Amino acid sequence: MLETSARLLNLLALLQARRDWTGPELAERLEVTTRTIRKDVERLRRLGYPVRATPGAAGGYRLDAGANVPPLLLDDEEAVAVAIGLRTAAGGTINGIEESSARALAKLHHVLPARLRRRVDALYALTVPTPWAGPSIDADVLTTLATACRDHERLRFDYETHDGDRAARDTEPHRLVHTGRRWYLVAWDLARDDWRTFRVDRVRPRTPTGPRFTPRPLPDDPEIARRVAAGAATATWRYRARVVVHAPAERVARKLPVPAAIQPTGPDECVFEPGSDDPRTLARYLAMLDEDFTVEDAPELAAELRALADRLRRAAR
Repeated sequence: MLETSARLLNLLALLQARRDWTGPELAERLEVTTRTIRKDVERLRRLGYPVRATPGAAGGYRLDAGANVPPLLLDDEEAVAVAIGLRTAAGGTINGIEESSARALAKLHHVLPARLRRRVDALYALTVPTPWAGPSIDADVLTTLATACRDHERLRFDYETHDGDRAARDTEPHRLVHTGRRWYLVAWDLARDDWRTFRVDRVRPRTPTGPRFTPRPLPDDPEIARRVAAGAATATWRYRARVVVHAPAERVARKLPVPAAIQPTGPDECVFEPGSDDPRTLARYLAMLDEDFTVEDAPELAAELRALADRLRRAAR
């Protein structure tokens, strides 16, 4: 009986971890026969878990959404990761989930074993969050995009460009990428017949989503993240400036939050062209480099730098 109960828990964990499984896949993972899988699925159904079975060669099993959320089966590392994620979400970049994240965190904290609760409490006590002043994401939009990526469903949405123009885009969504500051959607743009990266805070999905599609080959996730970071650095910002930094290019590159095209002009000097939606934001960005620099032919940026310097001098007095 103990062996059967443990196997049911493992089966439930597998069904929660992925949307679709075939019988042979589950049998191989649990080292049992497909007949045993069918019996265990029936046991889960009797316990109230809505497991759907699709017959045929392409059939399989799926844990459908039910009236109640089934208990999640988490190991120690997963439980700590969820607790940290909920704490971050409670004050993060996604609108509408702060209160629900805090409630879920309180429930999880209550049932954590003492050994894990101490680890989570130590992280909370020694971590100081900084307020986020950038664009926030609607939780429903993020969920819609993630579901379309997972289910390989075409997605049509209205998109606002850097210039403020709006246009409808028809895409095959592939991945969501979070750079720590913004969320991006990597998708195949059907009209442009190429991969494109979209800022999620500028996306307004049109629901319901479209038909399913066969995913196109794309580099692995780390390469996708590098492409998004590079694209964010070279985006068509409303404002750009040429900046000479009086420091080695390697040192400047390590300080930038996203990769940028930095051109060395000497052992202790380099040039790059950062961008922003306005000169004031760019002035603050350059101030955080903590390096001496000179701006070339950028009167708006120079004015914002002088205003920032005056403000800091007043604060120092």
